[in-house]
Amino acid sequence: MLSSVLRSKRAIEVNIAIMRTFVRLREMISSNKVLARRLNELEKKYDGQFRVVFEAIRELMAEPAPKSRRIGFKT
Repeated sequence: MLSSVLRSKRAIEVNIAIMRTFVRLREMISSNKVLARRLNELEKKYDGQFRVVFEAIRELMAEPAPKSRRIGFKT
Protein backbone atom coordinates (compact mmCIF):
# COMPACT_ATOMS: atom_id res chain seq x y z
CA MET A 1 0.00 0.00 0.00
CA LEU A 2 2.91 2.30 0.64
CA SER A 3 4.05 1.91 -2.96
CA SER A 4 0.73 3.36 -4.17
CA VAL A 5 1.11 6.43 -1.92
CA LEU A 6 4.72 7.27 -2.73
CA ARG A 7 5.47 8.99 -6.03
CA SER A 8 8.99 7.86 -6.76
CA LYS A 9 9.87 5.90 -9.88
CA ARG A 10 10.82 2.87 -7.78
CA ALA A 11 7.50 2.95 -5.89
CA ILE A 12 5.58 3.06 -9.17
CA GLU A 13 7.54 0.06 -10.51
CA VAL A 14 6.87 -1.89 -7.32
CA ASN A 15 3.16 -1.06 -7.49
CA ILE A 16 2.97 -2.26 -11.11
CA ALA A 17 4.83 -5.47 -10.19
CA ILE A 18 2.38 -6.12 -7.35
CA MET A 19 -0.63 -5.64 -9.64
CA ARG A 20 0.85 -7.98 -12.26
CA THR A 21 1.47 -10.60 -9.60
CA PHE A 22 -2.16 -10.49 -8.47
CA VAL A 23 -3.36 -10.76 -12.07
CA ARG A 24 -1.17 -13.86 -12.59
CA LEU A 25 -2.43 -15.35 -9.35
CA ARG A 26 -6.02 -14.83 -10.45
CA GLU A 27 -5.27 -16.48 -13.81
CA MET A 28 -3.67 -19.47 -12.07
CA ILE A 29 -6.69 -19.94 -9.82
CA SER A 30 -8.99 -19.68 -12.83
CA SER A 31 -6.99 -22.22 -14.81
CA ASN A 32 -7.06 -24.58 -11.83
CA LYS A 33 -10.88 -24.46 -11.89
CA VAL A 34 -10.85 -25.21 -15.61
CA LEU A 35 -8.48 -28.12 -15.00
CA ALA A 36 -10.75 -29.50 -12.26
CA ARG A 37 -13.78 -29.28 -14.56
CA ARG A 38 -11.93 -31.08 -17.36
CA LEU A 39 -10.79 -33.75 -14.94
CA ASN A 40 -14.39 -34.34 -13.88
CA GLU A 41 -15.43 -34.71 -17.52
CA LEU A 42 -12.64 -37.21 -18.17
CA GLU A 43 -13.51 -39.16 -15.04
CA LYS A 44 -17.10 -39.56 -16.25
CA LYS A 45 -15.86 -40.67 -19.65
CA TYR A 46 -13.50 -43.42 -18.50
CA ASP A 47 -14.24 -46.36 -16.26
CA GLY A 48 -12.75 -47.35 -12.90
CA GLN A 49 -9.54 -48.47 -14.56
CA PHE A 50 -8.17 -44.93 -14.32
CA ARG A 51 -9.50 -44.19 -10.82
CA VAL A 52 -6.01 -44.32 -9.29
CA VAL A 53 -4.73 -41.84 -11.85
CA PHE A 54 -7.58 -39.40 -11.21
CA GLU A 55 -7.11 -39.64 -7.43
CA ALA A 56 -3.37 -38.93 -7.79
CA ILE A 57 -4.07 -35.88 -9.94
CA ARG A 58 -6.61 -34.58 -7.42
CA GLU A 59 -4.09 -34.99 -4.61
CA LEU A 60 -1.57 -32.94 -6.60
CA MET A 61 -4.16 -30.22 -7.21
CA ALA A 62 -5.21 -29.99 -3.54
CA GLU A 63 -3.66 -27.31 -1.39
CA PRO A 64 -1.36 -28.60 1.33
CA ALA A 65 -2.67 -28.47 4.89
CA PRO A 66 -1.13 -25.61 6.85
CA LYS A 67 1.33 -26.69 9.48
CA SER A 68 0.63 -25.18 12.85
CA ARG A 69 3.66 -24.41 14.94
CA ARG A 70 3.69 -23.64 18.61
CA ILE A 71 4.78 -20.15 19.46
CA GLY A 72 7.43 -19.72 22.11
CA PHE A 73 10.58 -21.34 23.32
CA LYS A 74 11.27 -25.05 23.44
CA THR A 75 12.40 -26.31 26.82
